[in-house]
Amino acid sequence: MTCDECGKNKATVHLTEIINDQITKLNLCEICAKEKGSDVEQHFGIGDLLSALSDTHAPSQGVDAPAMKGRCHHCGLTYDDFKKIGRLGCSECYVAFKPSLVPLLKKIHGSNQHLGKSLNPQFLSDQKVSSKLHEELEMAKQNLLKAVKGEEFEEAASLRDKVKFLEKKIRENKA
Repeated sequence: MTCDECGKNKATVHLTEIINDQITKLNLCEICAKEKGSDVEQHFGIGDLLSALSDTHAPSQGVDAPAMKGRCHHCGLTYDDFKKIGRLGCSECYVAFKPSLVPLLKKIHGSNQHLGKSLNPQFLSDQKVSSKLHEELEMAKQNLLKAVKGEEFEEAASLRDKVKFLEKKIRENKA
């Protein structure tokens, strides 16, 4: 599929908007998508989605009205600004707008707690093994230097071999 804008490049960005059963599709190449970035965001903006979703709950459903009208004490962003641009201004906005964000997150994700993918346990295990190997390698290098300084050449030769072995094992783990 080619880009709807330039008609030359392969379209890699595909946007679809459905409003009142009217479907609008836009297929853009990466270059045109970057050039039209703000136009696309205005037409297919997340701000509209957030605004529509956040307007569906009323203060009677547990949302604190001052939080919706409030302002982040750190960056000065208002909740209305957040709804327009679709982005929070800083990490403190999560605290300032929490009463309004919790129902919004529930509506978008079905929950206000992360229920998605988690790290692969094998990845975590590999990370621990790699960390231990690096620690062991550093210790062996330090002991090797001490052995050389102390002219303990048999010990130094053994430690040199251990360093080579550990370095090889670390390279194999990265591959």
